[in-house]
Amino acid sequence: MSAEGWSSPIVGVMGGLGPAATVSFLDLLVRLTKADRDQDHIDAIVLQHATTPDRTAALLDPTAPDPTPALVADAQRLERMGADFLVLPCNSANIFTEPVERAIGIELLSIVQETARVALALADGPIAVFATEGTIHAGTYHEAITRGGGIAWTPPRPLQATISAIIYDQVKAGRPVDLGALHASIDVAREAGCSHVIFGCTELSVVYDREGLSERVDVVDSLRTLAEATILKAGRALVERGTAPA
Repeated sequence: MSAEGWSSPIVGVMGGLGPAATVSFLDLLVRLTKADRDQDHIDAIVLQHATTPDRTAALLDPTAPDPTPALVADAQRLERMGADFLVLPCNSANIFTEPVERAIGIELLSIVQETARVALALADGPIAVFATEGTIHAGTYHEAITRGGGIAWTPPRPLQATISAIIYDQVKAGRPVDLGALHASIDVAREAGCSHVIFGCTELSVVYDREGLSERVDVVDSLRTLAEATILKAGRALVERGTAPA
């Protein structure tokens, strides 16, 4: 135990991007950790910084506010508070993490790299990337998949419009999600030859976790993948697949 009575390592969560995704991430940390008592779980410091400038807007519009200063400040704050490593449960923010990593002396676990690694291990064909237009524009998943020897598939514009509407007009807006449209979108990618679909947006992860999409073995969810990687990085064990709540 540390001098402050916290277990080590302590994870620092750069949250609020968006708020619902951070709540889902923390819930996954609890549900996916093999534990018999409270003290078997991970100690974490969480910043729910919901007012961080929009990442997609910054990626698509050079005049939009830059989220980088807020991300750097939050990472440094978490390090000062005693975090041993950091996680950022937001895919669109991944493109801004290089200055963050230069500003701190601890590791920032990458949601993109971890998710791409898992997808590449499962895939036997192209991997579709369902994400915000900003993430697609930045090419972070495409780069990670290509570097790993895989083929990344980009949704055509009509399909991307459907995915963006689910992310922004439904999940982020707190409105009901058109699950039929989401399932149909996955089917379009499969019919195009993709073996798996990455949910590379944590708003899609919220739907994945709450609406039973975890039953689809052709979907690799980024938030669940990051939660599992965080648990293992913290030296804890995962509950066995099929024994944890979906």
